[in-house]
Amino acid sequence: MDWSQKSVLVTGGTGSFGRKFVEVMLRDHRPAKLIIFSRDELKQHEMRAAGFADASLRYFIGDVRDEARLRRAMQGIDIVVHAAALKQVPACEYNPFEAIQTNIMGAHNVVEAALDTGVQRVMALSTDKAVNPVNLYGATKLAAEKLIIQSNAYAGGRGTRFSCVRYGNVVGSRGSVVPVFLRQRQQGVVTLTDERMTRFWLSLEQGVRFTIRCIEQMEGGEVFVPKIPSMRVAELAGVMAPHSRIEVIGIRAGEKLHEVLVSEDEARHTVELEEMFVVQPAEALWFGYAWTEKGRPLADGFRYASDTNARWLSKEEMQLLITPFESGAGEG
Repeated sequence: MDWSQKSVLVTGGTGSFGRKFVEVMLRDHRPAKLIIFSRDELKQHEMRAAGFADASLRYFIGDVRDEARLRRAMQGIDIVVHAAALKQVPACEYNPFEAIQTNIMGAHNVVEAALDTGVQRVMALSTDKAVNPVNLYGATKLAAEKLIIQSNAYAGGRGTRFSCVRYGNVVGSRGSVVPVFLRQRQQGVVTLTDERMTRFWLSLEQGVRFTIRCIEQMEGGEVFVPKIPSMRVAELAGVMAPHSRIEVIGIRAGEKLHEVLVSEDEARHTVELEEMFVVQPAEALWFGYAWTEKGRPLADGFRYASDTNARWLSKEEMQLLITPFESGAGEG
């Protein structure tokens, strides 16, 4: 794909993912136009002050809850990356309708605006918490994921295509446990909810680059899942705070011991490639099935979970991932 000929819009453009996405696009791909769509004028000002000022950049103040504003922002846009979401689990539990309005209705508005303005490709960000969800945040992301994928049916003869990327915990992103452990170790006590807990991990840069690659390859209708390593949260605490006391406080409501990125039921229509899994549409009359010829089917009953993962992060590898945040250079 020739990004230099494309106009790109990223919702949630001032968040952790959005900032890194803009940085990578400006550095490596140089799109003709790049619109940062977000609702917070202060964060947009801070991005400009941090050096995110390029002739191709546009800053749009708007909320994904506002379909008319999205439609205005998407005029002349070729590619949309939908990263805006409410993602703090406790906040979503306490403010359920707000989570639904942003995460589900916001996705609906992105779809409607993209169809109406002739956007070519829409890639939405999902999460491992959307698989077999046990909290409202995961449930809203599951609904948003289904909405995005099934909206290919509305495209009909139009050129608009919709896909998702789904991955695990981003080291050091806003809401990540990494900043929490950094604060707690100053007090000498780090809290764990359960010592058995495992999670998938990747860096912000890895997440962004995976998303960009998937945009370039998408047909529409796929959910792209990267092959990423796992680590026990207790080990992470040991790496980050080796001299702190570990206090186990018990698993919280809406929290899982382990996360799943591909469920047993999805595995039946998922293919495996060298660096990722591609979940093809379960039932559709449209597109998204060419991956069958590119990958290999999964064994019956396969489940891609953080506790049975084939690859695990070593302490040394995790230390490399967290070092930028310890020095204050990372995204908090």
